[in-house]
Amino acid sequence: MDSIVLDKEDIEVARLLMLRSGLKLELNGLRLTSKAPTCYSIIKQEFGLKGNKIKVLRQYEEILEKGGLL
Repeated sequence: MDSIVLDKEDIEVARLLMLRSGLKLELNGLRLTSKAPTCYSIIKQEFGLKGNKIKVLRQYEEILEKGGLL
């Protein structure tokens, strides 16, 4: 059986991309979980972004593109 080992950097990249996916779901009225904060609020807080969900998504995708993640 093959296995994959993720280091700390890989986990952070996966988290950043999951936040993006979660925000896209929130734009369609869905949430990843009802108990945790929304991806929208996490992204706004961690990156200091302002605006509605669409504007925050665009700004966040620009950040990910500059970081080479998209």
